[in-house]
Amino acid sequence: MRQTFPALSKGQVPMLLWLLLLILAPGREQSELAPKAFIRLTPPWSTNFKGKTVTLTCEDSHSPAQGGISWYYDDILLKKKSGKLQIRNSGYYKCKTPGSSLSDPVHVEFLSDWLILQASLPVFEGDDVYLRCQGWKEEDITKKIYYKDGEKFAVTYDSGFIRLNSASTNNSKYHCTTYVEGLFGMWKESSKALRIQVQELFPPPVLTASPSQPIEGSPVTLKCETWLPPQKSDTQLQFCFFSGDQALGSDWRSSSELQIPAIWSEDSRSYWCQAKTVTHSVMKRSLKSQIHVHRVPVSDVNLEIQPPGGKLIEGDNLVLTCSVARGTGTITFSWHREGTIRILGRKTQRSLSAEFQIPTVKESDAGRYYCAADNIHGPILSTLITVTVRIPVSRPVLTIRAPRAQAVVGDVVELRCEAWRGSPPILYQFYHEDATLGSSSAPSGRAASFDLSLTADHSGNYSCEADNGLGAQHSDRVTLNVTVPVSRPVLTLNPAGTQPVVGDVLELRCEAQRGSPPILYWFYHDNVTLGKSLAPFGGGASFNLSLMAQPSGNYSCGADNGLGIQCSEVVMLNFTVPSRSKITPVTVGVILGLLSILGLAATAALVCKFRTQKKSGGISATGTASPNDCQEPFLSRSFGTETQESTHFEPPALMELQPVYSNVNPGDRDLVYTLVGSIQHTKEHLVNPGDRDLVYTLVGSIQHTKEHLANSPRLHWKHKGPTVIYSEVKKTHPDDSAGQASCRGWAHEDATESYENVPSTSLALYH
Repeated sequence: MRQTFPALSKGQVPMLLWLLLLILAPGREQSELAPKAFIRLTPPWSTNFKGKTVTLTCEDSHSPAQGGISWYYDDILLKKKSGKLQIRNSGYYKCKTPGSSLSDPVHVEFLSDWLILQASLPVFEGDDVYLRCQGWKEEDITKKIYYKDGEKFAVTYDSGFIRLNSASTNNSKYHCTTYVEGLFGMWKESSKALRIQVQELFPPPVLTASPSQPIEGSPVTLKCETWLPPQKSDTQLQFCFFSGDQALGSDWRSSSELQIPAIWSEDSRSYWCQAKTVTHSVMKRSLKSQIHVHRVPVSDVNLEIQPPGGKLIEGDNLVLTCSVARGTGTITFSWHREGTIRILGRKTQRSLSAEFQIPTVKESDAGRYYCAADNIHGPILSTLITVTVRIPVSRPVLTIRAPRAQAVVGDVVELRCEAWRGSPPILYQFYHEDATLGSSSAPSGRAASFDLSLTADHSGNYSCEADNGLGAQHSDRVTLNVTVPVSRPVLTLNPAGTQPVVGDVLELRCEAQRGSPPILYWFYHDNVTLGKSLAPFGGGASFNLSLMAQPSGNYSCGADNGLGIQCSEVVMLNFTVPSRSKITPVTVGVILGLLSILGLAATAALVCKFRTQKKSGGISATGTASPNDCQEPFLSRSFGTETQESTHFEPPALMELQPVYSNVNPGDRDLVYTLVGSIQHTKEHLVNPGDRDLVYTLVGSIQHTKEHLANSPRLHWKHKGPTVIYSEVKKTHPDDSAGQASCRGWAHEDATESYENVPSTSLALYH
């Protein structure tokens, strides 16, 4: 038996189709295809038993064909010209009509086997296929088994057929088997393998463009052309168009045409299309077709500026519009400033104009601008346009220049107002608080000054304003404090109008009516500094003095705020010592008598002792320097945190006396010494006329604490009665500097060195 399946490679449908397309569309310039003829079989089975006859009918779109038919048997042209051909030999059959192209080959096989497998013909892509397993003696068969590529997939028990859905050219092999009953039992029969012949439903589509070489910007129509066989003319197809790998327009469409409104130079590329059935069972694509788009060069490039005239204020928006009179396709616009290499901006778009914006112009943006346009044929430049930018003044800075660190009444200060940026000319205004002091113009910009002679009313806040016609700007406020020197203070004593006594608290009040704070006040008693007090906010200050001893004398005060001290007038104070002794007149007389006798006896001893000490360099009588009255350096002293610093004023007789003898009983807490009397000797009474006057006084009433006793040197006593201590008062000499400053009283020496202790006779009255 003839083996037909290996010969299938000679007439494979795809190969013939591609050859046909290459013939019909040389150079990939595809033309319209003629529809294929097709062959109809009666009966419609691809395999038949030997001796059977099969009738072939050649048809085209004008079915049935009317003559001029060409028949081919295994690619050999037969002489038969009629529309039908009866065959009994196995082989490949094809036909062609005058109005069609060559049909797909049909393979018909005649077998003398006991069992054959038949497939329905014709079968198109996507159609269902019917298979029938047929025996020589059908009545002896009860069961049929179907196989695909050796795998069982169906079983039947009658002479019917089975259906395969959506046939495709996958070259699968099918066969069937059965068991036959005979006189000698059952045996197995198998059919010959069968490949299903699937005809092409429609050829691959052909893409055409109209016009084939369009001008840039013009419309183009794309067509995706194919055809269906007459027996499948009711099959619905869908189409899709592609540029490169990107789909054009909407997805699948029923129309085989696509309208492109405007095509551009960059659209010059390959295009292709696809066609498929609605059921998606068959899908085919066309060959790629190249489309070339022609471009028109740009010409007449023009630049326009908004706002018109090119005059802007810093911060405005500058809009540069570049346009061309002619040109197609994608145009690249660029913007430039004369003198710079850097491109300000670039835009590529399909339009005859484009805009570039500088949102906030600066002073550096001033200059001459131009633009360029290019659509591949080279850039074309516009004319130059000048842009000017005016700068509003920046916020000015006010500085105050004074001849010294602290401005004082009478100084001349310079108010300087400066704006770092701003187009000239600039007008400057100067203000004190909200009052206008004056104005000054700076024709070239920058700064202006204003001179001001200071008075006491010129303290406060100063500011300035700069304006160049584009909006005024105000500076921050600068505070100027004008320092006023203190006036001469006035010292008052409180309580006033009463006679103070020992034990009272006396308030010394010093106040300067004028002067910038802070003011430091000093308080003096006979050239001795009592204390100081700070008035941080001006006004006066007080000092409280506890009257523990004789406070009579001259009091004064000084005021200083760093611009020179001013002194008050001297206030003289006299007070009365209250009588503390309760001795009767008789007792006083006795005491005075005893003291007179003892005084005469002790005078010689005291004078002799005094002269001896003077000659031998005995107890030092050197005094300390008096305070620099009203000339304390104000700025060199720290005011501290207290408003009053008091110096405890002790009577001269109580300040650091040098003991001669010890107390009788160091454990006693209170020792009382009572004044017996005083004797003054004139120079004639003294042994040495050069000696000073001697005054014998009682030291006073002294209370010692344990601490005082511990720190004092031990004193020795020969009698139980109290010892009388005599002190020598130094005389003030005329050569002392009593008038060194206006605030001085008299020259005094330190209280600790104003007296010298001398030995005394052990005669005293115990109080």
